Amino acid sequence: MKADILRAIRSSTDYISGQELCERFGVSRTAVWKVIKQLQAEGYDIEAVTNKGYKLLSYPDNISGCELMSRVNTKWAGRKVYFHKEMESTNEYAKYLAEEGMDHGSLVVAEMQTGGKGRRGRTWISPAGQNIYMTLLLRPLFSPDQASMLTLLMAVSVAEVLHHLHSDLEVKIKWPNDVLIGDRKVCGILTEMDAEPDYIHHVVIGVGINVNQTEFPEEISSTATSLRLEKGEHVDRAQIILGVMDFFEYYYEIFAEHLDVSDFVEVYDSYLVNRGREVRVLDPKGEFEGVAEGINDKGELIVNLPDGSVRTISSGEVSVRGIYGYV
Repeated sequence: MKADILRAIRSSTDYISGQELCERFGVSRTAVWKVIKQLQAEGYDIEAVTNKGYKLLSYPDNISGCELMSRVNTKWAGRKVYFHKEMESTNEYAKYLAEEGMDHGSLVVAEMQTGGKGRRGRTWISPAGQNIYMTLLLRPLFSPDQASMLTLLMAVSVAEVLHHLHSDLEVKIKWPNDVLIGDRKVCGILTEMDAEPDYIHHVVIGVGINVNQTEFPEEISSTATSLRLEKGEHVDRAQIILGVMDFFEYYYEIFAEHLDVSDFVEVYDSYLVNRGREVRVLDPKGEFEGVAEGINDKGELIVNLPDGSVRTISSGEVSVRGIYGYV
């Protein structure tokens, strides 16, 4: 009810009466007033005027479930939010909730992680109240061998949001799971799957976006950045989360029709920092170098080798010359 009342007040262009809220949600005036007081205590500037009602004047930098669900416009992505001020890992919590029956499209969000995870067992630095730490749960109906493309869907969704909200920034994707501004990392993505050989139980896609952080640990200070550092101003985190859900739902539904990324290869490649640059691929069979061309319909990275041959990369570590210290 709290999110519903906030949505009603937010969507009203003028004052909305307490009586209208009571009738719309089937609750008492006292119940409405208690919700208003809770929202005011959380930093929402809600004006209450006798014989007029309530009007939202301003709102805090808040990524609570109530805030997100009061603003979401998707059909299924992020419609249900599980929010905690602190948790070990949004991916781990999403996997736990998946086992408990959490719905497709549910979103886990935290203000702080104590054990944030990156790829290959790395740690994701997760200070409180500054950035975005979220995990989207999916229950796909396609086969496990197609799930790796979901990482690309999320990467292009993040890139699209950052580009549309902040068109002055040079937003790029480093295949397959990093989003950059210039040559510094602003977002990492970790996709994990629980599946049998021919059936997916669930997929969780964890997303960490550096939004309002202004300082980084020394070991990543030369390779990481944040939107605030790049923009020079505070950035609305909820707007970014909701934008990512909008774009991801759009791209996911297109993907589900063909089970490949053919419909947005061109969009993805337009952001691809690897494209046309020298790359080094760490392959189990041996390291090799070449020039990245782009991705194919399966989301694999196409690499042209010095001998004129072509290889496609479906997974692994790919370094790009000039990025993250590779010279």
